[in-house]
Amino acid sequence: MRIRRILAAVFATAALAGLGLTGAATAATATATGSVTPASVTPGECTDNGGTIDRSTPVLPTCRGGMYDGQTVD
Repeated sequence: MRIRRILAAVFATAALAGLGLTGAATAATATATGSVTPASVTPGECTDNGGTIDRSTPVLPTCRGGMYDGQTVD
């Protein structure tokens, strides 16, 4: 009975340590890649960050210039 409790404690500790390592790895990856840009931005986000909306693109309007240069505008 005592061995089961010890094993349960060991597994719980290992699981919690694994979650901590996973979170640290995720944070390190996010830091290494820099800021993540969204797949598309709103018109306000485009213009507020120094861009202009280019509506001449074939499928969706595109943000030109500024922080979100090249991102689609929805």
